[in-house]
Amino acid sequence: MRDVNVARGDNVVLHDISLRIASGEHVAILGPNGCGKSTLIKTITCQCYPIVTPTTELRLLGRTRWDVSQLRAHLGVVSAELPGERTPVTSGLDAVIAGFFSASTLWPNLHVTPEMRDRAHQALHLMQATHLEAKLVGQMSAGEQRRIMIARALVHQPEMLLLDEPSNALDLAAQRELREALRRVAQQGVGILMVTHHLADILPEIDRVIMMKDGRIFADGPRQQLITPEKLRDLFGVEVHLLERDGFWHSW
Repeated sequence: MRDVNVARGDNVVLHDISLRIASGEHVAILGPNGCGKSTLIKTITCQCYPIVTPTTELRLLGRTRWDVSQLRAHLGVVSAELPGERTPVTSGLDAVIAGFFSASTLWPNLHVTPEMRDRAHQALHLMQATHLEAKLVGQMSAGEQRRIMIARALVHQPEMLLLDEPSNALDLAAQRELREALRRVAQQGVGILMVTHHLADILPEIDRVIMMKDGRIFADGPRQQLITPEKLRDLFGVEVHLLERDGFWHSW
C-alpha cells in the first residue's frame, strides 16, 4: 500500500497508509477499538476500496486487480461472523468444504472432489477438530466454531491467513485452544496477519507488530521493540504493566 485513504460512508477512516507485508510473514496489527484495524483488513481483502488519488497504490501479490473469489484462494480470511444463514445447520466437515466455493453450505449444484474432501480433513486435523466433522455448526461452542472457520480458510492452502479479533467472545479455555491451533498453523509455514487489541493474542511466532491509532500507522517494527510499557501507554492512553511468559505478553 502507498498513500492509501479509505472512507466508510462519509467518514475517512484510514489516512495515508503506506505499508508492505511480505507473503509468509507473521504480523499483528494492534490498536484500540475504532482505530481502523478492521478496515485495513477489509481493504486487503478488497471489501473496501481506497479513495483514488494520483499517488495511491494498492498491490496484492503483485497485482492491482483481483476477482475476489480468486483472491480467497491466496488469502484465507477468518471473521467473527459465520459465512451465511445456512452455516449453522451445516455439519463441520461440509462447512469446511464449502470454503472452496465461498458458500455458506454445500448446495446441491456444487461438485465436491475427493481431493477437496481430503484437504478438508487435513485442515480439520491441523485444527484438532476432526471430532466436529458431523456436528452442526449451530450446535458448537464459539471456540469450536472459530476452529471450523479457520479450517475452512485453510482448505485453499493459502499463503496468508487473515484474522480479525480472533479471540473475541471466547472463554479462557477456548482462547488457549485457539492460540495453540494458530501456533501450529504458523509453524506449518502459513503467514499470519492478525488484527487484535489483546496482547495475549500475539503469538510467540509473530515477530512484527503494526500499531494503529486514529486511522494511521502509529508504529511498525519488531515485537520486542514495540511491546513496551511506554509504547502501549502512548497507543492506548493508559499506564500499562507487562509480563512476558513462555513467549506471550500479558498486561494489567
